[in-house]
Amino acid sequence: MEIRVLDTTLRDGEQTPGVSLTPDEKLRIALRLDALGVDIIEAGSAITSTGEREGIKKITSEGLSTEICSFARAVKIDVDAALECGVDSVHLVVPTSDLHLEHKLRKSREEVLQQAVDCTEYAVDHGLLVELSAEDSTRSDMEFLKEVFRQGIQAGAKRICACDTVGMLTPDKSFEFYGELSKLKAPLSVHCHNDFGLAVANSLSGLKAGATEVHATINGIGERAGNAALEEIIVSLYSLYDIKTNVNIQMLYETSRMVARMTGVYLQPNKAIVGENAFAHESGIHADGVIKKAETYEPITPELVGHQRRFVMGKHIGTSLLKKRLQELGLKVDENQLIQIFNRVKSLGDMGKCVTDVDLQAISEDVLGIMEEKMVDLEEVTIVSGNKVIPTASVKLKIDNNEILEAGVGIGPVDAAIVAIKKSISDFADVTLEEYHVDAITGGTDALIDVVVKLRYEDEVVSARSTQPDIIMASVEAFLSGVNRLLGDKIKDGSLKKIPDEK
Repeated sequence: MEIRVLDTTLRDGEQTPGVSLTPDEKLRIALRLDALGVDIIEAGSAITSTGEREGIKKITSEGLSTEICSFARAVKIDVDAALECGVDSVHLVVPTSDLHLEHKLRKSREEVLQQAVDCTEYAVDHGLLVELSAEDSTRSDMEFLKEVFRQGIQAGAKRICACDTVGMLTPDKSFEFYGELSKLKAPLSVHCHNDFGLAVANSLSGLKAGATEVHATINGIGERAGNAALEEIIVSLYSLYDIKTNVNIQMLYETSRMVARMTGVYLQPNKAIVGENAFAHESGIHADGVIKKAETYEPITPELVGHQRRFVMGKHIGTSLLKKRLQELGLKVDENQLIQIFNRVKSLGDMGKCVTDVDLQAISEDVLGIMEEKMVDLEEVTIVSGNKVIPTASVKLKIDNNEILEAGVGIGPVDAAIVAIKKSISDFADVTLEEYHVDAITGGTDALIDVVVKLRYEDEVVSARSTQPDIIMASVEAFLSGVNRLLGDKIKDGSLKKIPDEK
């Protein structure tokens, strides 16, 4: 079974609200669609404007292997505009529902039928291949619809198309509808809109019923809820129906991204086949399964469509995925360090944050730098700060198994916390904060904060860092990490002497 693909990204897709492509942009997309291997490119509607005709002419002048088509109403001026552009064919559209005839055209069935026949003959006589299309066909009287197609075929139309203009079909109705039209024994096209989210399902049902061509757009763009998504149809035919088309499946992802960039219509992350999360895994069970055997939680490989597998770090992560990702980032950790990093990632996930590779790198470097035995450990920190309130901090530290509680005030909450810590260790050492630097690792109000400090004790200077979503905790942990590196061994071996109380 051979299925032909008409891509209408440049016509129906461009009717997406807010999308308007320049002639050069149309050409770039057409070149990509030609390379992709679609059978027909509906390059636009030639009658629309001078700019539209310029765009279509640019495409037809390239000598592409793909058939180039123009949309046309069943009026001679539309056909003349298409002829001026040098297209191979016209998608000749005539409304067939009584709703459209009465309220839009205000013409009788007989008048519309004659108009369709006359215009088809005119286009054929001028050397154009005609695909005769019925607008709002799914709300049309079936006998009248078939009569329009019969007479259109007799007038020279080579293909017929029934449009589900407002997405009224369901998959079972689509099978019956296109099955009935396939009895006309002419090449039949499916053209479905996505108003109820069923465009792809209805298109597949129509093809199963006997249609041999499908109309679709890249990413499913189009007016209102859009059209049937080309990438979903192609991959479904290939993977679920074992039907191949002329489309190069491995180019789908890059084509999708190109169209998204040029139209400004970006995809939701969970978009099937080409969305950024289409092959992303976070759940520990799922990720572990994919690592061991991709088919456990992926129906197709990302490579099939030119995509990439991605593992997301969040609260559902498992240690197997985390360990694998750390190895890929070139970070060697032992089991104790792995658990520390795992707990930090889980904690961030509980706050509603997904951890990027940059976040993970910072967290890992932080953990790898502070995993030494701590002689000075934070047990609790409390901050009071606000309008007309002097920032105050209280900290509880455990120093060599002794609990010390101190409070401090400062010009801000971070300063107050550092003052309280310095008071807590003042009996042992006078540690000086020489430098303090803070960076947001990633964007957004929930970004990880990376704090780097430089501390001095006597003649020794060390740098330390901490990465946390909270700037106060990051600052406190960085300061204490530096303190441990400066004083830890001295506290442990008893070489630190208590500073005498001033008299």
